[in-house]
Amino acid sequence: STMNRILIATAERSRLEEFAEAMAADPEFQVAWADSGAAVLAAVTAPPPLAVIVDASLPDMDGLELVRRLLPINAMIYTAVISGLPAERFHEESEGLGVLTQLPPRPTPAHAAELLGRLKRLAPGFRAAR
Repeated sequence: STMNRILIATAERSRLEEFAEAMAADPEFQVAWADSGAAVLAAVTAPPPLAVIVDASLPDMDGLELVRRLLPINAMIYTAVISGLPAERFHEESEGLGVLTQLPPRPTPAHAAELLGRLKRLAPGFRAAR
């Protein structure tokens, strides 16, 4: 269903291709791409994705700024941010934004599997399916 759509926001699709393919291989999820913060904000209204994976820097805003702007639109969307910041500094900068996880600049299929596992545990739609 469209409920399990994951939106990946990046201007560098090739760097995230392997990660995205690993997520798309799970039949319960659908992966879509957005190449800017504005494109994400336009895409999250109807129907909203389950999660948005945000690259550290987008052409029009940085990743955490996008998360900040998403919150008032739909606080129920899970977010993960791709960032090379040290974990502690990322934690400080993302505090209060409800970010599910920080992903490294080149996330692997293992990161994809871990993130999907967390989403399945968290998302109400998956509870019924168990």
